[in-house]
Amino acid sequence: MSLTRINIENLDKQYRLGEIGTGTLSHDINRWWHKIRGKRDPYKMIGSKNDRTSNNNSDYVWALKNINFDVKDGEVVGIIGKNGAGKSTLLKILSKVTGPTNGKITINGRIGALLEVGTGMHPELTGRENIFLNGAILGMSKKEVANKFDEIVDFAGIALYVDTPFKRYSSGMRVRLGFAVAAFLEPEILIVDEVLAVGDAEFQKRAIGKMKEVSNEQGRTVLFVSHNMNSVNTLCNRCVYLKDGEIKSIGETSKIVNEYLTNENDSKFSIEYKQNNPGDDIAILHSARIINTDKQTIDHSNIKDKIGIEYTFEILKNGYKPIPNVHFHTVKGEHAFTCAESPRDENCDIGLYTAIVWISEELLNVETYLITIGLSTMSPVIIHFLAKEVLVLNTIENIKHRTEGHNQKISGVLRPKLDWTIKKK
Repeated sequence: MSLTRINIENLDKQYRLGEIGTGTLSHDINRWWHKIRGKRDPYKMIGSKNDRTSNNNSDYVWALKNINFDVKDGEVVGIIGKNGAGKSTLLKILSKVTGPTNGKITINGRIGALLEVGTGMHPELTGRENIFLNGAILGMSKKEVANKFDEIVDFAGIALYVDTPFKRYSSGMRVRLGFAVAAFLEPEILIVDEVLAVGDAEFQKRAIGKMKEVSNEQGRTVLFVSHNMNSVNTLCNRCVYLKDGEIKSIGETSKIVNEYLTNENDSKFSIEYKQNNPGDDIAILHSARIINTDKQTIDHSNIKDKIGIEYTFEILKNGYKPIPNVHFHTVKGEHAFTCAESPRDENCDIGLYTAIVWISEELLNVETYLITIGLSTMSPVIIHFLAKEVLVLNTIENIKHRTEGHNQKISGVLRPKLDWTIKKK
């Protein structure tokens, strides 16, 4: 039976809004009066749910409420949720940066934590001195740290600056050294927050590989917080989905990631116009949606799935040959591709039409695509409507079975699977 490295029971964390400190004098007196009578702190019984979109009359908010789960030895557990869901607060409590308001936490083993840039590093000490300082904090001897020293410096890529004060390091150097120290000094539990996003793509790739190594080969436990669902899918065996400070779901990673994307992402997977339809006096757009091969509306897609862009338009006048077209852009503004129906010979009669363009599997990359929908006549050239970015598609990939060293997003706005022919001469 696997050892339970972390056990969390009925964990709550409450914060006071607005003022810094324990509260007003009246609150302190009230707390003291309840305490001497052996009663529970009254301000632990009130407080608003951690929903940043709503206003409330309470001075207190529950950053975490009723958190219960455990983590076994060797597990890699992802913590996902929108900003403000309580992810970083949970990791800070586990790392003993802050304490819980209520609840019980049992931790078996040493913890190495990377919660933000510069975690555990003294700005006036050099990189070398900080490595040995962190080893001492973890209870390691000087000799043990020295045996790992070259690996840490090499992984962090700071050999030239190892005797330079940490405060002189760039943010990328700081996060590389912080991660290398946390990973190579062999804590039984490695806790990593979204801070890895500070590093460049190559470092992120190596960091993910190292976390897989310490889990799969060394049997250590990893808690990983990220907004990058591709990294979570790659690395984590199990996932905890936090929403407004509470656990919404726990389970197998791909299932929980799909639930999170369904509930929380910013996809616009369908639209229907009741009035002010895009168009001219020849043709107007009525609706559009993203569908799967069963013609069900979907809110995100795996890159290995075939998907369709379906839209309904109405022809208002005879005598035209309008051609449906779609345009894919990334959120960075990169034009991925444009696709249009082949020119037609016959005019379209007045009436409603439904157009579907199918996007083949393994064409799109892991990306967020903004989809523009158009309808145009080519001769003479008339753009009847061009509904810009009316649909938003998030694509993901389950890449657990990809080979080591090839486990991150492939660069480019597309990544088609093409046929290759290789012959020996």
